[in-house]
Amino acid sequence: MPIAGSPKKLAQDLADGYFMLTPPMLKLYTPGDLKIIVAHIGIVARELRQEVIPLDDVMALKGRNMKLSRLHQAEVVINAYCKKRRIPI
Repeated sequence: MPIAGSPKKLAQDLADGYFMLTPPMLKLYTPGDLKIIVAHIGIVARELRQEVIPLDDVMALKGRNMKLSRLHQAEVVINAYCKKRRIPI
């Protein structure tokens, strides 16, 4: 199954918590698609880290850290799936 829509939008949805990746869902994607998703997860994470948030705005810091955590978890799930299936990414 090809990626529906923009891969960057998929990564942003992962960060916002609207979409979660699980190993059964990853079966639908080709190795090329997985590589593209991982690349865009990195791009979105880089954009999140570039945002300048004042240190006294605790809720904004917490929100950014949660988004980064979700992206990292999605990347770990993809890497574990690919390692198990011996898919080079």
